Amino acid sequence: MDTTEGPRALCDLCLAQVCSSLDTLCSRRADGSMFLSWAPLFPQEMADQLLQKLATLGILNDTTVGIFRNCKELRLRRATIRSCPVSAKAFRLALCPHRLQELDASWVSGGLTGASIISSLASNPECRSSLQRLSLNGLPLDLESLEEDHGGFSCLHGLRTLNVANTDLTDAIFEDICSLPQLEKLDISCCAVTKLTALLSCKNTLKSLIVHQLRQLDMSPARLLSVLSQLHALRHLDFSDDHFTVDDSDGKDGDETVRQLLEGSPQVLPSLVSLDISGRKRVMETAVRAFVEARGGLVFLGLLATGASSCDVLSTQKNLKVTGKANENQVCEALRRYRDRECFIREGLIRLYNLITDIDKPRPDMLKLVLSGMQSHPTSLHVHLVATACVFNLTTQDLAEAMPVSLLSCTITQLLYAMKTFPNNHQVQKNCLLALCSEYILQDVPFDKYLAATLVIIWLSSHEDPTLQRMAVAVISILVSKLSTKETAQLAKDVFFMKQLLAIVQQKAMVGVVDSTLKFALSALWNLTDEMPTAARNFIECQGLELYEEVLESYYTEPSIQQKVLGLLNNIAEVEALQSDLMEEDLLEHILSLLQDSQVEVGVRYFAGGILAHLASRPEAWTLDEELRSSILEQLHASIMTWTHLEREMVSYRSFRPFLALLQTCQPPGVQLWAVWAIHLVCSQNTSHYSSMLEQEGVTELLRALTAHPDTHGDIKGLSNSILQTVEHNESHPGSSNKRTGPRNS
Repeated sequence: MDTTEGPRALCDLCLAQVCSSLDTLCSRRADGSMFLSWAPLFPQEMADQLLQKLATLGILNDTTVGIFRNCKELRLRRATIRSCPVSAKAFRLALCPHRLQELDASWVSGGLTGASIISSLASNPECRSSLQRLSLNGLPLDLESLEEDHGGFSCLHGLRTLNVANTDLTDAIFEDICSLPQLEKLDISCCAVTKLTALLSCKNTLKSLIVHQLRQLDMSPARLLSVLSQLHALRHLDFSDDHFTVDDSDGKDGDETVRQLLEGSPQVLPSLVSLDISGRKRVMETAVRAFVEARGGLVFLGLLATGASSCDVLSTQKNLKVTGKANENQVCEALRRYRDRECFIREGLIRLYNLITDIDKPRPDMLKLVLSGMQSHPTSLHVHLVATACVFNLTTQDLAEAMPVSLLSCTITQLLYAMKTFPNNHQVQKNCLLALCSEYILQDVPFDKYLAATLVIIWLSSHEDPTLQRMAVAVISILVSKLSTKETAQLAKDVFFMKQLLAIVQQKAMVGVVDSTLKFALSALWNLTDEMPTAARNFIECQGLELYEEVLESYYTEPSIQQKVLGLLNNIAEVEALQSDLMEEDLLEHILSLLQDSQVEVGVRYFAGGILAHLASRPEAWTLDEELRSSILEQLHASIMTWTHLEREMVSYRSFRPFLALLQTCQPPGVQLWAVWAIHLVCSQNTSHYSSMLEQEGVTELLRALTAHPDTHGDIKGLSNSILQTVEHNESHPGSSNKRTGPRNS
């Protein structure tokens, strides 16, 4: 299966850019609505696409829809305002002057009703005849408020397709609808209609009838079948029901109607090529077999949740599409076809989950179906319970890497929405966390990592399951390392976030355990305080310094722990205003002992040296014994010259700003040497990433000054020259060095 994805269409990119630049491109009318300050004549289809793009992005409202009051340059034909907050006034002013052919106003908020839509459309004589498709799904009709001269739906005499599902449709309004002279497709699902006799008024034109879940229907099976049998042009009939809300005593008349239809003569509804009876009870395989065999032109049969989708005759019909549970094709067809029906999406997802429990091949087609179901029912807990589990199974291990990145991005965004929407549902949160716990997804897939980090930390604050805690902290650790400087600064202000991570460290330190949870928590705190004075101060105010001193001593034989602890203390030492908090003789003597110990790993000694270099670089701020400072400066130089070069990338830097003060020619040699050794280390490991940073931040000028100064120690001059040569080589051979990947400090 081809899982590659091409670039987005140029038209789509341009429309997205227009949508994101409305404040720049538009001016405002007195009522606050927008209009394009300058508008070319849009191709007609592009005007439709712009409206749809605004709706899809969730930014279509009374303000932005005002753009379309310009009917000369922006000519709408197919308008969609589905699920958008648009008022009756804004609708009338912006959309009704257009010669609309199609309008989807399903589930619109903002007070718009069926009556206001009809009256507004009818006010434009062209719309009365031009409008062919109208969807008012989920809107209050409120037709009693219509003035008599508007005449209800029948005044829109060009209508061919009408969707009034999930509305307050009455028998009287239904009769008015059925009088439409060209009506071909009608959806009255989930309405309170009691009789379908009015359908006889359009029996010669009606080709598609959707009457899903008509609970108030009061017609005997014989009478109902009599009406249906007279719909001579009918090609598609949807007489399905919601099996989750029907008990055995409900829907018997409807089920009997279905039985009679299946077992009846093919002369009843002779044009029928599509029948949906999903959710109906007491459907027998024998009746299904007889129906299929009697109708050779059948192209679709809906049998989901009927118990009859395993009928053997179905597999022999090559051109017949079936919704059901018997196989993968049936389940996927159900998820495609029933996108707007929660009951069937739930059923389809349950069946899909059973199919993919041990899946070992990437299936982006399935992931798209799962995502579509979640997006269509964003507030349904039932849907998300199963859908989030399906997402995990479809993206686990190496499967995610074979998925289109844009699909994964949308899927993870939907998972975050689920975490926000269902904060108290343990299973949904767990499923989302399991899906997020993928290094590929966290490292390479674009999504709102700041939001993800805050959601996971909230979840972590109320759960202590060790396995899930480990995953949550791992996710947070990688997410924090991937945040932009601005996002990290925002997160750094969150004391709650800091406290939760420190609680994990304390919990592990109390029992002396060394595990990945502790390491991930330490890494997250390290990255969170990287060039973030606010976070560093919060760390100190949350008693983090005292905790870290204990960890540093109790984990003396664990270099992986020591390195992360010292890395964070190094971040604090870089902040001049906080250096006084580190001026503790016992602490600095312990750090000095780590620097001097040749048995300690270079990574640990490196960060120990960094802390001491920063503190010793400011004699005016030194508050301890001067002899200790002199010893530190002496040992810095002696120790650094014994360090071996590290091949493994141990640390990365946002910038070299903390080094600028250390590279001054007036600094002691020990301080200068640590700074140039550090810069030499990261530049030799990742030249392409750091070369431009050195130039932009003025580091190369300082290095040249050091090499030129007569008092600069030879060791420092040697390293400085090596760095400058590396930068010059990179500039003359761009792209020759590897680029940095992975988290900052792990």
